[in-house]
Amino acid sequence: MDIEDKYSIDYAPLSNGLHRFSFKVDDSLFEAMESNEIKGGDCIADVELDRSESCLGVHVSINGAVTVECDRCLEDCSIPVDFEGDLSVHFSDTVSDYDGERMWIARGQKLPLAQYIYESIVISLPYRRVHPDGECNPDMMGRFTPAENVPDAE
Repeated sequence: MDIEDKYSIDYAPLSNGLHRFSFKVDDSLFEAMESNEIKGGDCIADVELDRSESCLGVHVSINGAVTVECDRCLEDCSIPVDFEGDLSVHFSDTVSDYDGERMWIARGQKLPLAQYIYESIVISLPYRRVHPDGECNPDMMGRFTPAENVPDAE
């Protein structure tokens, strides 16, 4: 299955009102996005879609964990993901990329969410990605000299 199909919603047959969807986010999304920083993941993206005649209101909640490289010991590290976000989708004859909060699609086109879900996970990650204290690879950590043991450079 194509990654765009896996993470898209065919809203055309839906009636106006609120609809709920759930997507399992796994390694295939990160591989398709050719992610250099996320090695894999196991998350659930819950989507509430509020359909009207003129637009779609989309609320996305993503929970789970992704695997990244620990900034301290360079080993794989599991980082929790907890994201809440809203996307406003407008129908237009001119389809263009979204700006993070608004998306324009042609009427009848499936709502593509792969890029939005991926970017939402990336921005939810902390700036510093490390194992909890004491869980880093002890061999790698043994190669570092604590700052208090480094002679002053004069």
